[in-house]
Amino acid sequence: MFSVEQIQSLNELELSVYEYIMQHKNSVPYMRIRELASEAHVSTTTILRFCKKMGCDGYTEFKLKLKENLGQQDITQIPEDIGEIKNFFERFDTKPFQQKLDDAASLIARSDKVVFVGMGNSGHISQYGARFFTNLGKFTLYISDPYYPTDFMDVESMVAIVLSVSGESKQIIRIVNELKGSRCHIISITNNERSTIAQLSDINLSYYITMHRSAKQFDYTSQVPAVYLIESLAKKVSSRIAE
Repeated sequence: MFSVEQIQSLNELELSVYEYIMQHKNSVPYMRIRELASEAHVSTTTILRFCKKMGCDGYTEFKLKLKENLGQQDITQIPEDIGEIKNFFERFDTKPFQQKLDDAASLIARSDKVVFVGMGNSGHISQYGARFFTNLGKFTLYISDPYYPTDFMDVESMVAIVLSVSGESKQIIRIVNELKGSRCHIISITNNERSTIAQLSDINLSYYITMHRSAKQFDYTSQVPAVYLIESLAKKVSSRIAE
């Protein structure tokens, strides 16, 4: 229902509306505009701006389109993540995104060493990324400990690849600031290019899918885009090293 271009046009408040709607698709069509504004912690004006950017004249039209979209999903029984991941792959193939990948790959290829940084699920992906890069001939380490001391790290000619779904982890932000202060180049892979970690990075690769958390606040957001980006980067780096 939402195109990549539409999502990219959203500001921070409008993006919070989008995220709330994606997580409560079945209930939003039956909510009044004030109810949605209250639940998403924004104003009704923000809701109306969001609807306009989604190609609707108002909130009523938006709800009708959302209902129609839900009806189509019920018929086809396609899991909601499939559409979002498909949108990611479509965006991945665009020239601007490929240019970012090329820039990141060139930066990594010129470096002497790489360090992956991540916590939780992103920490596991960081470990995988470090092994994948090492297998392709690039000396790579990983940090999954949020309290890892970076003061004594030799960051000369080093690139850090930072993984964070939210892009707002305080511990990871601390590590990024310390590495950046030592003139280490930062490449981040996050869900949102407007997040703090993304803004601190030299290059950000964002994928925009719905973040999922359980009732106990355990994150189970898909890591498919992050893994694909890591593998794509590694292959591009390997090609540049071989040249």
